[in-house]
Amino acid sequence: MDIIEFKSLRNSLHKTQKELAQLLGVSLKAVHSYEQGWRSIPTYTERQILFLVALKKKREGELKKPCWTLKKCPAEIKSRCPAKEFDAGKFCWFINGTICEGIVHKNWQEKMKVCRSCDVFLPLLDLLDGKG
Repeated sequence: MDIIEFKSLRNSLHKTQKELAQLLGVSLKAVHSYEQGWRSIPTYTERQILFLVALKKKREGELKKPCWTLKKCPAEIKSRCPAKEFDAGKFCWFINGTICEGIVHKNWQEKMKVCRSCDVFLPLLDLLDGKG
């Protein structure tokens, strides 16, 4: 996640830097540092801000069908996938160990490379294109 995306997501939540810092459980200085590019945004912070945006979009009815429906996953994959197990098909990107594109990705960074081009995840970032 880069600083532009971080700022856009904070703005989509209608939160000040101080309010976001409280939500994320970090200091105000940390949020300043992320937005200025002085400090890289840790994975746990990226996941948390994306989760908050997803919850807001879910409440507003903007999230689409579950991943296994959109991706037409075969029954054998669905039966092994944590997204289906936890009925989290709109939050599959948040759960490590999901079976995306037929494989389990090793870490968050690898997973996000796939997720950032996925129809399940893309509605979270539509604000970056001026849609949110």
